[in-house]
Amino acid sequence: MMGGMDGGRRLFEQSVSKPKNVSATLARFWRYFRQRWYALVLVAVLMVVTTWVQVLGPDLTGQAVDCYLFPRPGSTCWFNPAATPDAPVETKIAGLGAIVLTLIALFLIGSVFSGLMFFTMTWAGQNALRNIRKDVFRHINRLSLGYYAENEAGNIMSRFTSDSETIQQALSFALVQVLSGSLLIVWIMVKMLQTNVPYALISLAVVPFMALATVYFSGQARKAFRRSRQEMGSVNADLQESIAGVREVQAFNREDENIEQFRRTNAANRDANIRAASFTSALTPVLEALGYIALGIVVVVGGLSVLRNEPLLGTSVITLGTVFAFLQYAQRFNQPIQQIAVLWTNVQSAIAGGERIFGLLDEEPTVVDKPNAIAMPPIQGKVEFDNVSAEYKAGEPVLKGVSLTAEPGQTIAIVGPTGAGKTTIINLIPRFYDVTGGSVRIDGIDVRDVTLDSLRSQIGIVLQDTFLFSDTVMENIRYGRLDATDEEVVAAATLVAADQFIERLPQGYQTVLGERGSGLSQGQRQLIAIARVALMSPRILILDEATSSVDTRTERLIQKAFEKLLEGRTSFVIAHRLSTIRNASQVLVLKDGEIVERGTHTELLAQQGAYYDLYMSQFRREEETPQPSANGSREPLPEVTGD
Repeated sequence: MMGGMDGGRRLFEQSVSKPKNVSATLARFWRYFRQRWYALVLVAVLMVVTTWVQVLGPDLTGQAVDCYLFPRPGSTCWFNPAATPDAPVETKIAGLGAIVLTLIALFLIGSVFSGLMFFTMTWAGQNALRNIRKDVFRHINRLSLGYYAENEAGNIMSRFTSDSETIQQALSFALVQVLSGSLLIVWIMVKMLQTNVPYALISLAVVPFMALATVYFSGQARKAFRRSRQEMGSVNADLQESIAGVREVQAFNREDENIEQFRRTNAANRDANIRAASFTSALTPVLEALGYIALGIVVVVGGLSVLRNEPLLGTSVITLGTVFAFLQYAQRFNQPIQQIAVLWTNVQSAIAGGERIFGLLDEEPTVVDKPNAIAMPPIQGKVEFDNVSAEYKAGEPVLKGVSLTAEPGQTIAIVGPTGAGKTTIINLIPRFYDVTGGSVRIDGIDVRDVTLDSLRSQIGIVLQDTFLFSDTVMENIRYGRLDATDEEVVAAATLVAADQFIERLPQGYQTVLGERGSGLSQGQRQLIAIARVALMSPRILILDEATSSVDTRTERLIQKAFEKLLEGRTSFVIAHRLSTIRNASQVLVLKDGEIVERGTHTELLAQQGAYYDLYMSQFRREEETPQPSANGSREPLPEVTGD
């Protein structure tokens, strides 16, 4: 299970990395947001209004004390500037009532505007994220196969899962909270300094300690959460491999060992989570304690000034209303500090996630249409390899000077040991990869001079590893030609003898298949894949061990279908079954990226060279394997003579 665990760790390390180029990433985000710039303007306006409402509340509380509860001449009073200690009680009550109503109105306005702000930001963020996902999905369908050979599928999928999730959380909540909290802190500091500079500086004396505590505890918590997510990757890797390999686990009686391995991994994840929770839990009481200290400073310093009726450090005497206002300022100042500490990490993760997503979007396909590429005319079927060389990694050639010609209607069989370059040859025809030397031509046209769509739409491919979608049998076959009628789909299935088992399925052609065609045998999945290609009616067929997973009886049925399907079509076959190779127009023997022999089956056997050795060591065993006879006994196959 170490491979899966290492993969989980690599994915984790990517998911928690910090952003490298914040400004460039934000500029890329803006490209998706600028279509809805009006929503961002509305968010900014609502943010200013809600922050103003929060700052205005303490000011009105101070006015209530200095203007109406304990009136002081010269106090700033919005609703009754003439309030004095000798003012009638009715006047004071009227002023207090006006302030209370104003505070209620401000609370309602702040609540409504705050909700509208988060909704607007979420709406804009979700639309931007939808477009990002759409672009990523479109792009990964354009990337060349070479990219997928070098990058794990789980790594690519994380762009849609973990990276998109972090962006979604930041755009819908964290970013707005961080910005509004920062604005509130700055606004409160300015307001306090405008009211009384010495009193404000003394009241804010604990802020540096709050910042240090926040940095320390949040940093330790972040490390612990990273460890937790790393261990969670191991848990997921163990779980995934145990489920995928449950047959092997039970066959080798490894249940107890796997359970013990999972217990250790799960315990490590638990310990990391507890450590993270301890630091996270400690931050709140520490900040609350410092907040209470700040409130105590406000009360003691301001109270002494009020009781002694003495100015503070040469400034004006502090009023009781100012003390009340500063108490609320201190409370509202402390609240966003903890939020910013927690949420800023989410914002950083979102920016890092954006970098990874945009990095994927910046990957250029290695196989693309030329600017002046033409549409491939209807293919007749002549395929030429002219001194072709190919390599997947620079300096490591896979094909070396391969030349061959396949005339229309011919069947070319390709044989050779593993790693000889057989699959590379068939990958060059539909241009899944480009040659590094020479050229591949179809009907005299270089495949690099035509559009990929027009080329691949005329080439049918059946691979050994069949892929079926979680859809009906009908739609899986129709995938070969989306505009095909139901009758044409049934005809294609009948042609390759797939209709016999399809009609026995619970809902026939409307039976919904499980993941990758689960519920069907490998041979049945292969028949559906062959029917899919038959529906295309391509001019060139590529069969990569297409009958390797079916039994002998099913293979005979498929071979009969192939006789009709291959008629008039050029085909390239990688196969180990004698029936295909024996009837091929030409057999190519590859070794170390070069064609070492070519000819018909009979001609190559007569030469007693590389093909003869391969035949004797591998094919002969298959030919001599007893097969079931009509009466149920096993009889050897008749010896192949080349006819």
